[in-house]
Amino acid sequence: MALTTIDIARIANLARLQLQPAESERMLTQINGFFDIVEQMRAVDTSGVQPLAHPVMAIRDAVLSAQAGELRLRPDVVSETNQREANQRSAPAVERGLFLVPKVIE
Repeated sequence: MALTTIDIARIANLARLQLQPAESERMLTQINGFFDIVEQMRAVDTSGVQPLAHPVMAIRDAVLSAQAGELRLRPDVVSETNQREANQRSAPAVERGLFLVPKVIE
């Protein structure tokens, strides 16, 4: 399913966007590229694959059917240093390492 510039103009109108001609062309290319990827995925034969209700089910099934040492899950270890102060530098209000935000519910 390929879109045309008329389709992009209609979508932009529905979204209340004002696109310049160059932006409209870029959107057309990007959205049609997305549809190309969807068509490639549809072309894959999945007739013998059981659907999963959730991707975690695959991990659960692997845990139930394999020994713990055979699973290929990454270890749960800290991989980055604490950068709280650097992350809070741009915050409007901070107190004792916590972001201060306005009260919105009374």
